[in-house]
Amino acid sequence: MSDIIRRDPRAEWIARNRLHPLHAAMQPVQSSWMGPNGLLRKNVHGLGFIGPSGIKRIDRSGAQQGGAVKRSAVADVQLPLHTIVEPAFYITVVPDMVGGRLSSHDRDLLGLARQLAGADGAVLAVVFGEHKETAFDVAGVDRLLIIDGAGFDGYSPEQRVQGLRAVDNQFNPRHWLLPDSRSGGGELGRRFAASIGERPATRVWQVKDQLCISRAGAGREDLVRPLARLILAAVECAEPVSETRHEVVPVELSTGVARSLPRIEDLGAVAVDPGVIPMAEAEFILSGGNGVKDWGLFHHAASALGATEGASRVAVDDGFMGRERQVGASGTWVTARVYVAVGISGAIQHL
Repeated sequence: MSDIIRRDPRAEWIARNRLHPLHAAMQPVQSSWMGPNGLLRKNVHGLGFIGPSGIKRIDRSGAQQGGAVKRSAVADVQLPLHTIVEPAFYITVVPDMVGGRLSSHDRDLLGLARQLAGADGAVLAVVFGEHKETAFDVAGVDRLLIIDGAGFDGYSPEQRVQGLRAVDNQFNPRHWLLPDSRSGGGELGRRFAASIGERPATRVWQVKDQLCISRAGAGREDLVRPLARLILAAVECAEPVSETRHEVVPVELSTGVARSLPRIEDLGAVAVDPGVIPMAEAEFILSGGNGVKDWGLFHHAASALGATEGASRVAVDDGFMGRERQVGASGTWVTARVYVAVGISGAIQHL
């Protein structure tokens, strides 16, 4: 049989026609996946089945399972397991863990740590408090250290520095990697560098040949310096780990973390009007489109839910919402944890 892969025009036509009875069977099975920001995304088009009339039906009772289109089972690809029994050294990463999950910035950082560790070193991830992450293995973590306690809750950079000092004394990492971000990594890294007397390399976007390249001059220039022990890396500093699985062996501190004299008191989150939160930073968004007929009721619903208001391009063009509230490719690309679209259809960026 020939090894030449030939196009199938009929299969391509069925894949384009969502009303075709065989359309669902031709699509790859992927009901949910993890987004770049650590948020679980669901494929709403993967639900239901195509009826005899070509209309898609969703039966939540399960009574019509026999009439559903059968899909071929797709086995998950089993990545090779990378094991390190006795690490020659450690590369320690302190991810931001925004929302308790690894962000795309954290995964880039773990990819850089994996490059620095090579075949003999182990990547040690240090996480403060509880988390919701279940994919440390495919992110490149060989050892996982969880430091919890009431002193590490909320905004507690001073106590977290004490925790990192305890890790430094026990594991003596060859390199420390922290995200140079506004989510806590940038401040914590600078505080920790001052505490241990290290000069950090900040805004690092590339590490090559024992040199680290940082952004300078408002992002217009590159600053090259020898590879530092403490690195605050920027977004896309390296490719995330994608070809191996790792052990994620839990480790613990042999001694307790010293208590620091608190000079900062965390009074908790400040109540903020959802209407003044920028779209790119909003956690809960209620978007309205051309299908909304009562905008007064829409505003009341957003206020009752405590959601930030968004809108489609049509609603903005019609003058119902301001241009700064437009969501999508021609507006603001959002990464909200909860996104509710009302009266919007046909735009993939609202799914």
